[in-house]
Amino acid sequence: MTAGQAGDVGVGDRLTSERLADVLATVCERLGLDHRGARLLKFTANAVFRLERQPVVVRILGSSALRHRVEKVVRVASWFAEHGVPAVRLVPHIDQPVRVGGFTATVWEAEPGDGPAPRGADLGRLLRQVHSLPLPPFELPVWDPVDDVRRRIGDAEGLDEASRLFLLDQCDEVREALEVLEFQLPTSVVHGDAHLGNLIPTPDGPVLCDFDATCVGPPELDLTPLAVATIRFGDPVDRYRELVRTYGVDVTRWSGFPVLRKLRELKIVTSVLPIMVSNPSIRPELLSRLDDLRNGDISARWRRYA
Repeated sequence: MTAGQAGDVGVGDRLTSERLADVLATVCERLGLDHRGARLLKFTANAVFRLERQPVVVRILGSSALRHRVEKVVRVASWFAEHGVPAVRLVPHIDQPVRVGGFTATVWEAEPGDGPAPRGADLGRLLRQVHSLPLPPFELPVWDPVDDVRRRIGDAEGLDEASRLFLLDQCDEVREALEVLEFQLPTSVVHGDAHLGNLIPTPDGPVLCDFDATCVGPPELDLTPLAVATIRFGDPVDRYRELVRTYGVDVTRWSGFPVLRKLRELKIVTSVLPIMVSNPSIRPELLSRLDDLRNGDISARWRRYA
């Protein structure tokens, strides 16, 4: 990927794969960082780069419809640091988020990533710590179950009308089912997207990352992703059992689990809608997942987006 000129980045541009290098180069130039040799770690809901010449990770928002969450991410990261939560840290002395034309980025201290692979027990321990925190002194959004899904549908690239209407109907069904659900655990701060992919290994143990969905809501929400990963991705069931033993709750035994499972599946299907054309490698898996939802196939196995 070859970086273009900083001036090429314009307001309102969509974050395509061709523009990533331009945005990264502009962010780094502004902050006195060196983008040369940067490695693209991930390009789904966000584009995540690891710089080669400094221990820094640059995270560029992939969906303009979710731009409103970036300020919250910065506040949550700082608040977690104040409370000693093992989590990724923002690079200090930088006014964040960093805005470049129509794009928004955050800049993080890179973790070594060379510790033991995260386990279900690690996730359970970290979730217990997050769920036990007091409410923060700043306004943290109250959980809005399908807001991010609807925003991604609205920002979708190349989504046919029938699929758009189907997904919106699914949002309505989930919201209606959630309105009559009685949660068992007390409301708390929740991570919002608590799966093992959002734990980064370090020599001192895994740390949390990705605070896009952090909010005030039911802890059951954070206990669902690992259960769904066992069902949909065929992850080892021992990972989920470790989470249950460490946290002390098996969400799959709760009568409301099927509703949270449906919500989780809707989220992991729609997470890449804003880049389904920009990153064509994800398109076949996305369309396959959509077909499974339409057909009501609750046993089909899915592959993770590259």
